Amino acid sequence: MIDCRLCPRLVRWREKVAREKVRRFAEETYWGKPITGFGDPRAELLLVGLAPAAHGGNRTGRIFTGDESGRWLFRALARAGFANRPESVSRSDGLALAGCYVTAAVRCAPPANKPLPAEIHRCAPYLLEELRLLRHVRVVVGLGGIGFRAAVDALQSAGRLQLRRRPAFAHGACYCLDDLALLGSYHPSQQNTFTGRLTEPMFDAVFARARKEIEAVRMRAGPR
Repeated sequence: MIDCRLCPRLVRWREKVAREKVRRFAEETYWGKPITGFGDPRAELLLVGLAPAAHGGNRTGRIFTGDESGRWLFRALARAGFANRPESVSRSDGLALAGCYVTAAVRCAPPANKPLPAEIHRCAPYLLEELRLLRHVRVVVGLGGIGFRAAVDALQSAGRLQLRRRPAFAHGACYCLDDLALLGSYHPSQQNTFTGRLTEPMFDAVFARARKEIEAVRMRAGPR
């Protein structure tokens, strides 16, 4: 994955950002490559976000690391018992996830945080392969509309999601099957958190529901 160059626009942007940097990170060496998922290989909870931030994951080399969205996410995961610490600043910071894996629809930082449909499509096989390898997943949370739709596509391609109607994204949405629950949440982007569209109690409620649904799926589906 980290050698992928399928999307010329994204390759140009991620490498341009890594060369030019920003003043506050001018002394750092940027990652400047695609980002893999991160977390517990036996995860029961899978989170699917949008893409690495230009000066977050694209700088640090780990998804949701080194930016404001990551601070929101890992604080919430720590409060819910899915992370051993409430912050993610670098790949060597000691952060570990328990029962949780975090990934994204697109693996390279896109200009203006807006990947093109073709770029999302080219990245889809990576998410599908992660889903295949993460054999214990019981609950999937789509962070934002793009992350949610990418999760739906991957679950349908994997044969894990079979509903008469395609699930629609909404914050707090929950679609439950015998062996899987799919949840929707607003993305913890500054656009949402700074405006109050997403608050910490709202975000905490998503992971409380995820924990509840993990237990419910265990009861319905039995051991794996």
